[in-house]
Amino acid sequence: MEQLKRMALFATVVQKGSMVAAAEAMGMTASAVSQQIRRLEEATGVTLLHRTTRKLTLSEAGAQFYESCRQIVELAEQAEQRLAEQRDAPVGELRVAAPVGFSGPLLSEALAPLLSAHPGLSLSLFFHDEQIDLIESRIDLAIRVGRQEDSSLVARYVTDWRMILCAAPAYLARVGLPIEPSQLLKLDWIGLHLERSQHLTLLGPGGVQQRLRLETRISCNNILAARQFTLAGMGVSLQPVPEVRELLARGELLPLLPDWQLEPIGLHIVTPRRDAQPAKVRYAIEALRRHLVSA
Repeated sequence: MEQLKRMALFATVVQKGSMVAAAEAMGMTASAVSQQIRRLEEATGVTLLHRTTRKLTLSEAGAQFYESCRQIVELAEQAEQRLAEQRDAPVGELRVAAPVGFSGPLLSEALAPLLSAHPGLSLSLFFHDEQIDLIESRIDLAIRVGRQEDSSLVARYVTDWRMILCAAPAYLARVGLPIEPSQLLKLDWIGLHLERSQHLTLLGPGGVQQRLRLETRISCNNILAARQFTLAGMGVSLQPVPEVRELLARGELLPLLPDWQLEPIGLHIVTPRRDAQPAKVRYAIEALRRHLVSA
């Protein structure tokens, strides 16, 4: 490392034309600069500069060595500039992981304006309902639902999303519309987990609470698959309201037990634990937060 510093100092001496000028530029004394150049020559075993009382002249070896030193300094300056750009403006590749339910318009509506405003920013999206290792996959930020317990990550709470029980009109036409929670036990349950049963807690009028153990007929580890089976009239599933709002508005799905409330799911933006986040991550967090709160 000391040798690299001396090479940078040598390049500055050549560029400034004297050790005095280089010393002023580097905040050093002229004698300290002279000493470092002498140590560089001793380390390389080559005379780099011919010194007279009036000027410095590069030796043949010094001229060739200067070109290499100059390139090293330029590369270091470029590296610093790129870091500054990443710190101050959204540039480079932004890698985002999210549950598969976000593969619709939710993320595109949030991040498209950011990409339009910053041409130097690119986006890579990874959709998994299972949690992936953010460090190993080089993920900048992830959207996650539910409780966050990994202390090696930073989880920023965004909002709560309301959940809704829903079914297709064709399915309800066959089995009838339930009017109380206990009737859910007789319906076909499309679960979002691979277990054969799932517990569901509902809060009713006057604070009445009812807990049901629903047997799963169709198990999915992908919410989009569960939604498609629901739309196909195969049973009842639990869905986040922002993801099915348009389907409800068009009547393709119907809500069940509107007087009973389900526990909402917490939405978090999760990042690896770092001292400072680059601008691309800070800007993306803010864009996602604004959009998801209003979804």
